Amino acid sequence: MNSGYRGRFAPSPTGPLHAGSLVAALASWLDARAHGGQWLVRMEDVDAPRCIDGMDAVILVQLAALGLVPDEAPVYQSTRAPHYQRALDDLIQRGLAYPCRCSRKDIEAASAADGRARVRGGELVYPGTCRKSIHGKAGEAWRLRTDPVNDHGAPTIRWQDRRLGLQSQNVEQSVGDFPLKRADGFFTYQLAVVVDDAAQGITDVVRGEDLADNTARQIRLQQALNVPTPRYFHVPLVLGENGEKLSKQNGAATLDLGSPAVALNAAASRLGLRCVAPGTAEIGKGDRAADAFGAWVEEWRHLYNRTGD
Repeated sequence: MNSGYRGRFAPSPTGPLHAGSLVAALASWLDARAHGGQWLVRMEDVDAPRCIDGMDAVILVQLAALGLVPDEAPVYQSTRAPHYQRALDDLIQRGLAYPCRCSRKDIEAASAADGRARVRGGELVYPGTCRKSIHGKAGEAWRLRTDPVNDHGAPTIRWQDRRLGLQSQNVEQSVGDFPLKRADGFFTYQLAVVVDDAAQGITDVVRGEDLADNTARQIRLQQALNVPTPRYFHVPLVLGENGEKLSKQNGAATLDLGSPAVALNAAASRLGLRCVAPGTAEIGKGDRAADAFGAWVEEWRHLYNRTGD
């Protein structure tokens, strides 16, 4: 076993866990256990306006009721702003980040003028307006340069996803210079997740497939900050009745904590694992949890051939 393995589940406390988030939680827990490693929980509450007071406690209670208990105390991004600022200051000092005053309307106009007015999942590609013209003037936000600077950073990021296979993306062309700190003073998800994964020694990131598109940006930022790149594994999404990703915004129902077996079996099935026997009605508790989880860990090792590397 790879005893140096450290994985994490990182929910945003904007609502309780639902069937989709449980799939990601169970997959990350199983992968950690299959490696004989540690499983952590991190509350991604860096975007404070979207978070709901007390929802972190609700999520931790849900995880405990399902038998998914972290090996260390949860970390809260809302307490880590000084760490994010130090990382940003380092990037600024080395000329890898710059201030930006562009509004969304500015970006749309500049992209149209450059003939680049294309939208990827509703997100505009940033055309580098302030990189070219702000010339040291005060800005409201901060962005990472995605073009090669001082021989740093390859134009195309390539990585091997453990489920999706070889992936590649030219971040400058597909995304553009992306924000690290917003105009309202809040640090972005991209900066926070990279800084925290490095600080916690995360070796493997197991998360939903909807986040696969973030990976190239995060690797680009890891390169800029000179921190290790974890292995990535993106699990299948749970879709709602409308065919879209099941989410809090999409009306996802809260998990039924009175029936942990039903919720866990459904999540395991979506991961390609066999359901446990119907008689194990309380697989989220005690010996039955250990038996069920043990069987799933063995299946996980077999399916993904990850007994240590």
